[in-house]
Order: sequence, then structure tokens, then C-alpha cells
Amino acid sequence: MNSTLQKTKQYLEEIKKNDQKGKKINAFIQINPNALEEAKNIDNKIKSRKAGKLAGYVIAVKSNINVKGLNTSCASLTLKNYISPYDATVIKKLKEQDAVIIGMTNCDEFACGSSGETSAFEPTKNPVALDLIPGGSSSGSAAAVAADFCDMALGSDTGGSIRNPASHCGVIGIKPSYGLVSRYGLIDLSMSLDQIGTITKNINDAVLLLNTISGKDENDPTTFESKKIELTKPKKIKIGIPKIKINNKQIQNLINNKVEQICKKLGWKITEIDIKHIDLAIKTYYPIVYTEFFSGTRRFDGRRYGKKIEDVAGPEVIRRILGGSEISKAEYKGRYYRTALKVKQLIKQEFEKAFKKIDCIILPTVPRLPHKIKNKISIQEMYSYDSLTVPANLAEICAISIPAGKINNIPVGMQIMCPHLAESKMLSIAKEFEGA
Repeated sequence: MNSTLQKTKQYLEEIKKNDQKGKKINAFIQINPNALEEAKNIDNKIKSRKAGKLAGYVIAVKSNINVKGLNTSCASLTLKNYISPYDATVIKKLKEQDAVIIGMTNCDEFACGSSGETSAFEPTKNPVALDLIPGGSSSGSAAAVAADFCDMALGSDTGGSIRNPASHCGVIGIKPSYGLVSRYGLIDLSMSLDQIGTITKNINDAVLLLNTISGKDENDPTTFESKKIELTKPKKIKIGIPKIKINNKQIQNLINNKVEQICKKLGWKITEIDIKHIDLAIKTYYPIVYTEFFSGTRRFDGRRYGKKIEDVAGPEVIRRILGGSEISKAEYKGRYYRTALKVKQLIKQEFEKAFKKIDCIILPTVPRLPHKIKNKISIQEMYSYDSLTVPANLAEICAISIPAGKINNIPVGMQIMCPHLAESKMLSIAKEFEGA
């Protein structure tokens, strides 16, 4: 069995060979210069039997989560030289359990994007097919896990930013229930929607990592005490399939076949469900994101740290700042933002109604296959990548993307949604699919 030091060395060599030279995958913005020293210290703890439950695990972190002494750049020139003076709560928890943090991953600039292409440090490439996008905004974290540069990774999910790249890269991505994981230390895109979540290679690792980072935090008033997530053998599961049509029939058929196979094998039931107002999800999501992002970026004025965001940011960030500015103007009197929050509440209530009749909802993670990097696609097409993932963020429920198969050798993710705080049920159902 490899020591933590040996494993970390192997990962660093793999990163040097396939990520940094010529920016082949470009999953990382910065490598932790102390990674080997930290791994060595953890091996000493393992020998003395004083190590935490993540000892031996090597973890990558999205560049919008503060890690003390590392560059939390949000993949933007705005914070290119910003060195974090503190650890986010999730990072503090990882370190307490003796994880090695190998580096900071690439992402869409300030998490504004669905493809991984808006980073100021060049796009991340999909390890499965280097000419394709890996998905975003947590592009580097998903690519790092898929390329075997680390054991697991942290990302953030506003409307699909973990599940979307997990789907395209063929790994497992979780958006936890709102409030399960502390956001303290996350440079968030939207305070009403964001959650830090996990990207892993298997369900058992997902349970381990999620249990480590979840729980109440006095620095984040949205958090609460939570029960330990445990895998069980689910019986008599009733799966809800939403009445949503997507243009790519191959993706829909792949998901349908997967669900039918598991239901036949385990005796689970399938029922079609109609969730009202779900067609308004994208129209509801963007006014909230634009307004809250605009508000959050007012601190990036170039006076306290970094550069003024409007002076150096890319077009997608500027688009969202301008959009949020317009929505926030006094003459609108909160007409769009407040209305969007009301519709968000309606969608949340509709999901709560649905979950009284079913155990989970299953649908594709992304309604289309990834496009080629730097291919020009419309803003509407780009935003459609998140059309099936956004509802979970609006409803504040938990959701996971797991590999369902491949189309033209490109991974396709299947999304499982469960009620708020039903992570144990969701992961137990996902485990059955993984085993099948």
C-alpha cells in the first residue's frame, strides 16, 4: 500500500506531465507548494495512529474557496495576486481530518459559466476528449478527478456547477441540500443558491467527504446540525420521471433504459410526474444570480485587494454585473428580483408536494452533449446546459450526478434528486445504480 507521500508524489508527477506542460488539461491554476511536506506529516500521524479519517486522501479545491496561503483567484485577473489569509470552514474540516490539499483548480471566472471556457487562465479541457468542454463552472475540479490528478475535489454549485462538469467528465458530483455545508470562505456567485459540494470517483468516497464537510457553522447562519449520512439498502423505491422533453433523444433514451433496468432488477416503481412552474426555472434563476452577483462584486473595487473587477473581468462576468445593476436600479423597485424569489418559493413548494408521493426524481443531468472548446454558441444555448440542474438549487434540495453511460464515447450523467436533507436516501439509491 502506497504511503500518503508516495501517492502525493505520483499525483504531482501526473499533473506535471499531463496538466502543466503545454497546459494539456489545465485543471489546476496553482499547486500547493507544501503538499509533499503535509503528506509526510500525515504519514507520521498514521504511524502513531493519530490520523484523521481523510488521512491518505489527496484533494483538489476550486479556486473560489479560501485556502490559507494559496491563491484564491476565482480564475480571474481581479484576484490574480490574492493570497488567502484564512481557511474556509470546509478547508478547516479537511485539514482537521488530515487530507492533503494538492492545489487550486481552474473554473469559469467567478463561477460565471457552464463550460469552463470563461477562465482568465485559459479553458480547462475535458480529460475524456481534449477538444471538448469539461462543463462548468467547477471545470478544473471535475477534470482533476477524472484525469486521476487527485482522489476527490471540492466545487461549488449555484445552478449545476458541480453536476454539469461531473456529467461531462464521467465522475460523481453532489450538490448538497441548502444549509448542509458551510459557505463561510466561499467567494459565492449567489448567496441564495450556492452550496459547496463534492466530486469523487465513487459513492463511498462521496459519503466520506460529504460527512466531513457538513454540519452547523457559527460563521454561516444558514447551516444547521445534520445527521450522519449513511448508506442503506433501499426497498420499494418509487422513482418520479418529470414530464420534461429534451431535444437529444439519445440522452433521454440512455437514462430511461438505465432506470428501467434497475427497477426491473430491484422491483422499484416508475411514475411520471408533473412539477408545476419547473418551466420557469431558468427565467427565475438568472434574475436572482445577476442581482446577487452584482451585489457581491461591489467589494472588488480595487481599493482593498485585487483589481477593480470591471477593469479586468471577461465578458460573461461583465454581462452579469451589468444585468444585476439594471435589475437593482431604484426605478424597478425590486420588481424582477422579488418576483423571482416568489417564484423560487413556488417551485420549492411544488417539489415538496411531489416528494410526498415519490422517493426521488430522476432525469438527465445535462440535456445536451458538450460542445468543442471555443466553438461559438449562443448565450441561450450556453444557459440551457443548466436547465435540468437549476431546479434543485431553487428548491434547496439535494441532487447528484452519476455516470449513466456514454454516447459517442462521451460520458452522460444521470441526475437523482431527493428532498431537503435526504442525502442518505439519495446516496443509497445512487449506490444501487453504481453497483448495477
